[in-house]
Amino acid sequence: MAQKPSIPKGTRDFSEVEMARRNYIFDTVKEVFRTFGYREIQTPSMENLSTLLGKYGDEGDKLLFRILNSGDAFAGLDLAAEAQNPKALSLKICEKGLRYDLTVPFARYVVQHQNDISFPFKRFQIQPVWRADRPQKGRYREFYQCDVDVIGSRSQVNELELVQMVDEVFSRLGIRVVIKINNRKVLAGLAEICGFPDKVVDITVAIDKLDKIGLDAVKAEMLEKGLSEEAVAALEPVLKLSGSSQEQLKAMRSILSGSSEGLRGVDELEELFSLISAAGIRQSVETDFSLARGLNYYTGAIFEVKALDFQIGSICGGGRYDNLTGIFGLPDMSGVGISFGADRIYDVLSGLEKFPEGLGTSSRMLFAVMGEAELRYVLPIAKALREEGIAVEVYPDAGKLKKQFDYASRKGIPFISINGSEEIAAGEIGIKNLETGEQIHISAADLGKIVSIIA
Repeated sequence: MAQKPSIPKGTRDFSEVEMARRNYIFDTVKEVFRTFGYREIQTPSMENLSTLLGKYGDEGDKLLFRILNSGDAFAGLDLAAEAQNPKALSLKICEKGLRYDLTVPFARYVVQHQNDISFPFKRFQIQPVWRADRPQKGRYREFYQCDVDVIGSRSQVNELELVQMVDEVFSRLGIRVVIKINNRKVLAGLAEICGFPDKVVDITVAIDKLDKIGLDAVKAEMLEKGLSEEAVAALEPVLKLSGSSQEQLKAMRSILSGSSEGLRGVDELEELFSLISAAGIRQSVETDFSLARGLNYYTGAIFEVKALDFQIGSICGGGRYDNLTGIFGLPDMSGVGISFGADRIYDVLSGLEKFPEGLGTSSRMLFAVMGEAELRYVLPIAKALREEGIAVEVYPDAGKLKKQFDYASRKGIPFISINGSEEIAAGEIGIKNLETGEQIHISAADLGKIVSIIA
């Protein structure tokens, strides 16, 4: 018996309707990105493992899909001995991996092409990424990211533009969101004032889980990571901050008075919120000092966007990275970017029923075919309509009208054109509105009128 066809867990097929909806998202974000002067690039699906490893932390390294070397990847290896060190074995048999995100490949691209691009370099990129994660609702092993980054400028006008683009994209899509902002310098300052500056990553990873596991579990995790009871107690007021963003920043300035790094983070946040206030953002924007994001390369502002009316994880995330290109030989090149999670945005739009009607309908009219003469009569009319930008179809087989009507109905085509010897003799075409049942005849030469009816 033939094996039932299937696809890997965490991946999906997309139907024609789903693709129309996905392209609605992609087209919306592309249009917004371009209005801010960002231009599109693409990078390969696979990168050298040396490019990817060490950029996402230990957890990220574990989630990289690795590609087995071509040919006999195990030739010349003592597998019994190599099995004692799986990590070393992996590096010997896998030189490439599927990209985990679009930011690290972007940094590699900038360094590799630095003599061919103008700085500040503003790019967007919409491509799939892969993570060997456990599939669950809203989390996939293959998914698309819509990234927008600017590199070569430290101005917080760039951070403001990211907030503005998030604001514009979700306003156009009809989704209410909250844009949460923090700063990694503030988190570094917190590690400093509690006496464990070398544990900033452990602290930020724990703090990042506050919404998921709660305050007590976060405190327990920090103790497990080696922080003292006094250090955890010093951090607790930060996790309980409330009030407006301005009030929280004022309180944080007092808390971080002993850390110059932390105070620089507060300064940056105050400047950014001042710019946001001047720009007139429609969506909600707030500080969130529990926002840490575990990726190692963020050094300044951190962003996360959540839908207000639909329960799902973050639908956008990003931040500033000052040292990323230095890893590839180009130091002191600061950048900032944000990633739109297209798959989660799709789920939100679907759950809230926010997709416009008719997205899955590509054709406006179907030319029914009664026979060879009728086929040759409608072909030039269909060609002329397509040249006007109107999508029409010609049914490929002459046959029963019911079958052709059923085809138009299944595909959601709103008009059908039925033409026989009488229409040909009169130089007309018949057009039937499948929703109302109304049927009219128009001169085949009056293209403008035909377009006005079916467009």
